[in-house]
Amino acid sequence: MSYLDTTHELYKEAALAPQASLCCVTSQARFLPELSIPEIMHEMNYGCGTTVHFGDLNPKETILYVGVGGGLEALQFAYFTRRPNSVIAVDRVPEMMAKAQENFKLAADLNNWFQPDFIKVVQGDALNLPVENESVDVAAQNCLFNIFKENDLTKALAEMYRVLKPGGRLYISDPITTKPIPEHLRKDERLRAMCLSGALSFEDYLDKIISVGFGTIEIRARRPYRILDVKRYGVSEDILLESLELVAYKNPIQSDGACVFAGETVIYFGQEDNFDDGKGHFVQRDVPLPICQKTAKNLRALNRKDLLITEPTYHYTGGGCC
Repeated sequence: MSYLDTTHELYKEAALAPQASLCCVTSQARFLPELSIPEIMHEMNYGCGTTVHFGDLNPKETILYVGVGGGLEALQFAYFTRRPNSVIAVDRVPEMMAKAQENFKLAADLNNWFQPDFIKVVQGDALNLPVENESVDVAAQNCLFNIFKENDLTKALAEMYRVLKPGGRLYISDPITTKPIPEHLRKDERLRAMCLSGALSFEDYLDKIISVGFGTIEIRARRPYRILDVKRYGVSEDILLESLELVAYKNPIQSDGACVFAGETVIYFGQEDNFDDGKGHFVQRDVPLPICQKTAKNLRALNRKDLLITEPTYHYTGGGCC
């Protein structure tokens, strides 16, 4: 049995009976007016964060959601689209698909605005998506891609890139690791399927996303997720896993590399009205400007006493330089 088969069986079990310990969403879904979420969707919220960033979403968009789970985030996306087949939910586990469709019927009973046909549930694989090239505006996955081994992760990211329209957005919520995960844990297929042993580092995950062509990445959140502790997991020291939320844009990679926004900011407090770095960045005096990581690196190298460049917060809220 391959690790993907192990994953399939685990999520078949999770469809038939909710698994409280599977993944780790510790808070209820954020409130939206006139949206009531069936309790079973909360119980089956097998994610590690959120991919539904409310301020970004456009009612005219078509959204692909890979790994439907109990359907909570697909329902939240449909809240914004509100038209037939505007959310395409792909899953490879028939039992999970059936449970999600059952949950959508419950949601329709609770919400006058919602119809189950707003969400098209399709059987398919993240490594070979049953979706046409450049046909969706948004693609999203929550706590799934970390399960893939590195070659398969590249394939899954490339598939998301393929189906997105130019300028489209990939929303990801996935665990990352702050220290190397020992090989004996990486080889444990059930731990991998449980989103506990397949995580990459922050830098390695970003490199994978950039390698398939995404030109801009925004880090929306980075927060504690789980501990792989010495006693339970046989590691030499405790390993912190974090939950990473990001948005990757399908736009060209610039000649000097992709733009990664991780919450760094520049403040100019010199004698002139503004500062020009000669590379297209104009910083108005006393006005904080969010900057990408490569711009932050270049500005730090200037060693100017009238520029303050903050460290990454890993919570980017927009308004950047590039």
